[in-house]
Amino acid sequence: MRKTIILTAIVLCSAFGHAQTQKWINNVKLSGFGIVQYQYNGLHNGTTSKSNTFNLRLGRVSLDGRILDDWFWKAQLQFNGNTSTLGASPRVLDLFVEWQKYDFFRVKAGQFKNPFTFDNPIHPIDQGFMGVAQSVQKLAGFSDRAGAHPSNGRDIGVQIQGDFLKNNAGRNLIHYQVGVFDGQGINVKDVDQQKNIIGGVWVMPMDGLRLGWFGWTGSYARKGTWTDVAGLPQSGIRSLQQRRYAFSAEYKADDWTVRSEYVHSTGYAFAKPIANTNDEAAHDCNISADGSKAQGVYALVIAPIIPKKFHAKARYDMYRPSDGAQKQRTQYDLGLDYEFNKNLELSGIYSYVHDRSQNTPTGHPNYSMFDLELSFRF
Repeated sequence: MRKTIILTAIVLCSAFGHAQTQKWINNVKLSGFGIVQYQYNGLHNGTTSKSNTFNLRLGRVSLDGRILDDWFWKAQLQFNGNTSTLGASPRVLDLFVEWQKYDFFRVKAGQFKNPFTFDNPIHPIDQGFMGVAQSVQKLAGFSDRAGAHPSNGRDIGVQIQGDFLKNNAGRNLIHYQVGVFDGQGINVKDVDQQKNIIGGVWVMPMDGLRLGWFGWTGSYARKGTWTDVAGLPQSGIRSLQQRRYAFSAEYKADDWTVRSEYVHSTGYAFAKPIANTNDEAAHDCNISADGSKAQGVYALVIAPIIPKKFHAKARYDMYRPSDGAQKQRTQYDLGLDYEFNKNLELSGIYSYVHDRSQNTPTGHPNYSMFDLELSFRF
């Protein structure tokens, strides 16, 4: 009898352990994507020549899963690039855990997307063009105007978010998200011990329509040397305050996408962005000559020719890096994409660019670009 009880207990424990392991395994998912690119760039001036090149635009792999049902976690790596530059080297993009017990109140901690603009969190393949809009690129943490290293729109911090106020059909009408971040970009600790507060709220009055507002207040800092207004050398931590806001609208229905956002920034920038871990100039804390104002707006439409298969697209994209239009860059995009299936897509974009900053004796403000991308997911 005793042997029977012991044997039964062993079998039950083994079955329970196997069930627990099996449950854990079933909740873990490996995924990723790659984008192979050919690009022609007609920009040429005294220092830059026209170019055409094949490129591995993006290569990423991620793991995600759940713990105790209420917790979601994700780890994502970008592996294309080299090992010396902050912007192109293999690196951790996402590493976070989120408590998701309630739709109206979720808590996320780790490294993840800044909760700023609609364009920022969209998957690079689904975004539809050769990259996010210029205003999002420069003011949401990609190649940030302030001078931070390229961070793919991400930072390290803690965020709360949720959806609430359901209508009769059970669809939530309001979404909110707000977080506290270091303000230094990915894989870098805080420098000035001042945190960034970034957040947004949007309403969804009808199915497919979002109307949003976003705000950002904080700083970006470096430790290094600079020259003050009297021409005297200074050293230590230099912190540049950043104040940003965005107004956003999007409509997605029946395979149509219409989206537009206006983004504005107040705050000085460092003259040289941090780009290379081996570059001593990365510690240069002098201020950029562009001043403290920047703004941009974009509007795009993606229209189905064959629903869920073949699309035409167009985007107007304007960005002013300074207060005034003397350096304004405007880009007009036209393109097509074809989805072989949900995991394979071919996309082509022609861009006409008018860049006033290139209007110099050796520069040409008007030029063309062409971008062809083959994207796959697994």
